[in-house]
Amino acid sequence: MRKFRVTVNGETYEVEVEETGVPSVAAPAAQVAAPAAAPQTTPASPSKPAAPAAKPAPKPAAGAGSVKAPMPGNILSVKVKPGDQVKSGQVLLTLEAMKMENEIMAPRDGTVKNVFVSPGQSVNTGDVLVDLE
Repeated sequence: MRKFRVTVNGETYEVEVEETGVPSVAAPAAQVAAPAAAPQTTPASPSKPAAPAAKPAPKPAAGAGSVKAPMPGNILSVKVKPGDQVKSGQVLLTLEAMKMENEIMAPRDGTVKNVFVSPGQSVNTGDVLVDLE
């Protein structure tokens, strides 16, 4: 457990945060222990825990051969085929998620080894879309 001091609406609270090593969006980030300062005249809600910090979406590791879906959605278009040479940042395919078109780009230079999706296909977070070598 690690202790932190957090100020919310001018009210200071001491919170304890447990590091579990397992990322979980649903797990609470902090518990309110007790006010660390004398209460002010402005009413504050000490029963509300501090808001959890947003974690960035995981990206494929540098040098990894697989390009994975960062979110669930539908494949709108595939811009590459096996054997194509790609540069870092080049668009590989377009993924529609929540009515927005997201361009999935090559994380590094390489050659397309396999394409595992086609237009109209649904994918889940973490599904392998393209293999690069």
